[in-house]
Amino acid sequence: MTEDIKLPCLWNGPETASKILILAHGAGAPMDSPFMDYFATQLGDRGIRVLRFEFPYMAERRTTGKKRPPDRQPKLLTSWRQMIDDLDGTEADIYIGGKSMGGRMASLIADECFLAGRIRGLVCLGYPFYAPGKSDRPRTEHLQDIACPTLILQGERDAMGNRDTVVDYDLSDNIIFQWAPDGNHDLSPRKRSAYTEHGNWNQVIERILTFMTSS
Repeated sequence: MTEDIKLPCLWNGPETASKILILAHGAGAPMDSPFMDYFATQLGDRGIRVLRFEFPYMAERRTTGKKRPPDRQPKLLTSWRQMIDDLDGTEADIYIGGKSMGGRMASLIADECFLAGRIRGLVCLGYPFYAPGKSDRPRTEHLQDIACPTLILQGERDAMGNRDTVVDYDLSDNIIFQWAPDGNHDLSPRKRSAYTEHGNWNQVIERILTFMTSS
């Protein structure tokens, strides 16, 4: 499988893996944030080939050191399509997804890629169902009838999609949820809870592995 990809990227896991998961970062943190590092490393150690990449605005921030807002949606989607195009010809099963915004952008092209036979599924880590404080304006229209097998890993108290709110949405039966107990947008629980960050993260990783091996 080629590693000659134009956007900045990082690889984890065996080159001979039968399954590849492409992960995009969230709006504010790069592809090598502690969160992204943990998931990529752990999944890679468990036999999944993980490809992380950075959208152009984040790559520019890495170069210049100056923070800038995310690229507009068309440019973000173009980046996603480029990543999938660059893996054309691989014999591995391809899954796409990411953290927050990265996962949401992947979800917007999931059906076009799934129905064309180019990907096998979608994995979203902390899906931004709505902007903080704006649960009355959900970003769920395309999720109501999504055909692509989808796994959403969500914190129970996520400020961008808590469990009490999300369970009432009319969503496709092709979406599976795994709820991180007492988890926030990073799937992390409060210190005073009976749960731990790595405990939550490891449960999520196990669920991703099950999803990818059964779809």
